[in-house]
Amino acid sequence: MQKLIREEMNRRGFLGGLAALAGTMFGGEKLIGQAATGAKPAAHVAGLGASGNVYEELGVQTVINGQGTMTYLGGSIIRPEVEAVMKLASQHFVRIMDLEAAAGKRIAQLLGLPAGYTALVTSGAASAIQNGYSGILTGSNGKYIEQLPDLTGLKTEVLVQKAHRSGWEHQIRVTGLKMVEVETVEDVKRALSNRTAAMHFLNYGDPDGKIKRAEWLDLAHQAGVPAFLDAAADTPPQSNLSAYAKMGYDLISFSGGKAMRGPQCAGLLIGRENLVHSALLNMSPNEGTIGRATKVGKEEIVGMVKAVELFIAENQDEVSKVQWSKLNLVAGKLAKIPGITTTRDVPPIANNFPAIQFHLDTAKFNASAGQICNELAAGKPSIILSGGGNVIEMNAINLQAGEAEIVANALAKALKSHSV
Repeated sequence: MQKLIREEMNRRGFLGGLAALAGTMFGGEKLIGQAATGAKPAAHVAGLGASGNVYEELGVQTVINGQGTMTYLGGSIIRPEVEAVMKLASQHFVRIMDLEAAAGKRIAQLLGLPAGYTALVTSGAASAIQNGYSGILTGSNGKYIEQLPDLTGLKTEVLVQKAHRSGWEHQIRVTGLKMVEVETVEDVKRALSNRTAAMHFLNYGDPDGKIKRAEWLDLAHQAGVPAFLDAAADTPPQSNLSAYAKMGYDLISFSGGKAMRGPQCAGLLIGRENLVHSALLNMSPNEGTIGRATKVGKEEIVGMVKAVELFIAENQDEVSKVQWSKLNLVAGKLAKIPGITTTRDVPPIANNFPAIQFHLDTAKFNASAGQICNELAAGKPSIILSGGGNVIEMNAINLQAGEAEIVANALAKALKSHSV
């Protein structure tokens, strides 16, 4: 059955036969899953969820997240509008392959992607990387799709700068590919061979590598191999969602559950239509594929479209202004504590939103920044900040109403308790 799905997609083409479908599914204000008789009423919750706090019922402590859009903390708070369309999507069945193609077309339109580019909703940025590389290897060849990670008859290597080896390459290596490290242009030219499947660029590593983003792309295209750019946490600004495609990168991965505030288990693979099509053939709902485990549901697919729609319409200056006001509230509370100096910045690439750092004069405190952060994490409420050396850092992207005051009071109390 799944083989038939792949063959059908090959015959019809990834986008060609779906323009009308995309228009009906995402046209105007109509939402996917909207029944003719209207939305179903909310169900009464009994058992788990009856109290309104499912985590407390399960015995799991909630935390105040001042650390950011971290996967281990659950990413971000999903937008209410995204929740709403996901609920609508849950009430009907669709062919997932058709939905993926329609969603990709709508996202491409929203972002103004170049001609010949589209998008694919995946189960996160890691899934976008894995399935993107699978597609690079196999194309639409069913035999190769079924044999991965056996690379018999296929290319076997990916070039990556040494400075870009950050521990995020498992999703590439699971396909069977070997990472080949380079540092200079000369290294790249020596390493390129008929075994080279692609060249990988870690976007936030651009300042660290000797070969910069544009030159890396040129080297890949001169060699006739795809250039893959991992930009998982690299929004905002909204323009990044289209900028790297406009540069000419062949595939780009993004997280959906970070600053875009889409479903936590969703991401985007943006790229050339043929490569995105091949990536889809390597993942769920298709059986007998290495990406079968990277399932993304109809609800997440629709939710990701809505998240993109809302994100690109957002006024980032206003969003930043709100975040700065929360951080400044905390800074104001700590301003009178001796031994504290404050700096502020916005990271240039990844997690590009306001952040504040509190520097501790080690002569005036008997605990390190890390120890103080551990105490806050162990407290009630549990507060998660970043701490290392003599610096406590936080951002406000995930602080909810009233939480800045809670953080300010708890942090001030902890610092005063360790003053000497």
